[in-house]
Amino acid sequence: MATLHVLRVFTAADGSHGNPLGVFLAGGEVPQAARQAAAHDLGFAETVFVDDPESGELRIFAPDIEMPFAGHPTVGTAWLLREEGAAVDGLRVPAGMLAVRHEPELTWVEAEPGWSPPFEYVELESPGQVDALVGPPAGLTLAYCWAWEDEAAGRVRARSFVLDAGIPEDEATGSAALTLGARLGRQIEVRQGVGSSLHARPVENGRAEVGGRVVVDEVRGYSVESR
Repeated sequence: MATLHVLRVFTAADGSHGNPLGVFLAGGEVPQAARQAAAHDLGFAETVFVDDPESGELRIFAPDIEMPFAGHPTVGTAWLLREEGAAVDGLRVPAGMLAVRHEPELTWVEAEPGWSPPFEYVELESPGQVDALVGPPAGLTLAYCWAWEDEAAGRVRARSFVLDAGIPEDEATGSAALTLGARLGRQIEVRQGVGSSLHARPVENGRAEVGGRVVVDEVRGYSVESR
């Protein structure tokens, strides 16, 4: 029986909303060959398997594919490691090394925007047009649709569709927010999905950060014997 932490990442200030995430802090409890099936079974946008807590080495699986990098899994795992007394300065994912830092309310990870999935970034004229979407624009399977809520204040409304990874709509997409911040060249706060809140900003050397709040919903056992 493996131990599973269920988190919500990029919550609003009151702890509501956020993107559910499964984290196996003892990733070795789930055999490599069983991980994709476990992620599909759990059904979260992503599930994390931590292979070495001391070095922050981990792997990330969406329901249908393994991800070399993703935002909400790395922010959530960095936060959880600190909560469990194993804080790290960085995380190692297949794409490369991430820097980690913590503020009183937000946990941040720093990455290369090029590590993010190849989203089409579709700017719409108003938040209302974003809200009215019933799926990605025609012909797109990987789309991040956004509009300014308040351009002067850096507030963005967004929705994310990740059909290629088996995610009809993602509640909070850290990698896309990170890349959008880098593209815009400024700090932004993104209201995504039903009510999730993401913060992103460019940093030095062409990299960018994404940060947010995290809460834990439950800790439970998960049987991998049949996976």
